[in-house]
Amino acid sequence: MSEVKVEESIMSYLSQSETNTSPKDLNVVAILHNFWEQKLNGSSSESDSFGGKAIGQTESLLLYESAPSPGPPYVCYVTLPGGSCFGNYKVCDTQAEARRDAARVALMNSLVNELPCRCINPQFITQSLHQATTNSAVSMEDACDSSTSIGIYSLLLHSYMGKTMLEFQEMMTIFQLLHWNGTLKALRERQCSRQSVISYYSQRRLDESMFSSMALDWLGREQKTPGLLGVELQVAQRELVLARRRGIELRFYKEKTEILSLALSQAYIHHTPEVLSQGSSYTYKQEQLPLHTFYSQDTEVQITPHL
Repeated sequence: MSEVKVEESIMSYLSQSETNTSPKDLNVVAILHNFWEQKLNGSSSESDSFGGKAIGQTESLLLYESAPSPGPPYVCYVTLPGGSCFGNYKVCDTQAEARRDAARVALMNSLVNELPCRCINPQFITQSLHQATTNSAVSMEDACDSSTSIGIYSLLLHSYMGKTMLEFQEMMTIFQLLHWNGTLKALRERQCSRQSVISYYSQRRLDESMFSSMALDWLGREQKTPGLLGVELQVAQRELVLARRRGIELRFYKEKTEILSLALSQAYIHHTPEVLSQGSSYTYKQEQLPLHTFYSQDTEVQITPHL
């Protein structure tokens, strides 16, 4: 099954179940917790998987975050142990409903990720490189050259041989953020080799230090171009909403939004928060758009090499 077919299957399931109500005795939050507990430790019993552990017990394994909102519709995100993030697909009238729906989307993606078609193997790598070369208008021969972007992408794919697409996405999110932030360009200007950059950042996680560093970079840009952060935040918020309504992994979009929000909060300590007010109201307006409107505005976002 191809990536396109997998995403179409996910969207079909989410669309069909958007108006359906889940059985009240089906604790999807606990099921998601037990799925990952079994995957990581292999210690949970089958009866517990559907018996309904207390929701509070999931906090040590999964992170749930409710987006600030003055009222419905509510939005909730759940972050899985590896760092992957998913949000609720339905328009939810309560925070509890948003939490359950976020868990439902995360559980479905977690199960799909276990399918053989989601495992990185030679066939998958060949298809991915072919797609990347087609989109980037470069030659497949460059994939054998580690000094090229496509060559680095090939090395990354081969380094994740036997692992899943979700695991690969978790690593690629860091490089997506580094590219978006301008860090990779700055490292090239300092004549840092691609191999050294890959070697360093492929071993790092997106921690508080990296998060704060990116926020400071954007704060500096705001000081040079007042109003830039407000505009960028609106774009990032819109991308996050559209991605969430596709039922896909959200960490890149969510981290980008939070980095810009942190930078903007610091920028407006000494400035009039006109753009910030626009950015805050923009999210709520987008949340109230019908689903067909989101799709008419949406564009495909794929993992491609930017190194």
